[in-house]
Parts: sequence; structure tokens; C-alpha cells
Amino acid sequence: MSAEPIEGSGRFGASGPADDSDAAAREAAADLLRALASPTRVAIVLSLRERGQCVHELVGHLGLSQPLVSQHLRVLKDAGVVRGHRNGREITYELLDDHVAHIVVDALVHANETNRGPSVVSG
Repeated sequence: MSAEPIEGSGRFGASGPADDSDAAAREAAADLLRALASPTRVAIVLSLRERGQCVHELVGHLGLSQPLVSQHLRVLKDAGVVRGHRNGREITYELLDDHVAHIVVDALVHANETNRGPSVVSG
């Protein structure tokens, strides 16, 4: 397995100096990663990638208290990761798009690879 350089690869923009839109995109990406920087929020995203769920379903699935799940959902909602649809007294939460689920799954795959021992990257 070989590592590809990110800077100058053309995949995320030109290799010249970063402009303001690049800086704004990096800041938005960092905000998203901060919102996901919790094992509980990762578990919520994984649960919601299967289907939308209300808070009590997430509480039962995750084995956590309702206030704790609600607090984490608020962080994810503020970060634009999930949205809620009210139906009477219940709010069903769903992922805004599949990109976040892909990020979380890729991070888990990477973590599992890392836990199996160091990999050798030739360059």
C-alpha cells in the first residue's frame, strides 16, 4: 500500500497558495470532525445510517440516557449532520446525507487496521 500526497495532487485543488475558499472549506471540515469527535456521536451516526430514528429508539439501541442522547443529537444537528422531523410529540432524526456515514465508516476501518499493528508505507 502506498501513500498518495494530498498537497498538489490536484484532488483537492491547485498546488498553489491556498485561497480564502480553501481556508473556509478546511474550517468547515474541521468543524465537522470536531462534531464527530465522540464515540457516542459516532454510534449515533452509525445507527442513523440504517434508518431515521427517534430519541427513545436511539436510547434503547445505545443503552444511554435520554438527556445524553439528546445532547449529542443537538451537537450533530448544530453541525449540520442530522435533521429532525417532528411527528406529534416525537422527533425522528436522520442523516442529512451519506457523506458523514462514509467518513465514520472509513474512520472505523482505519482504526481497525491500525489496531492490527503498524503498516509499512514505502515511498
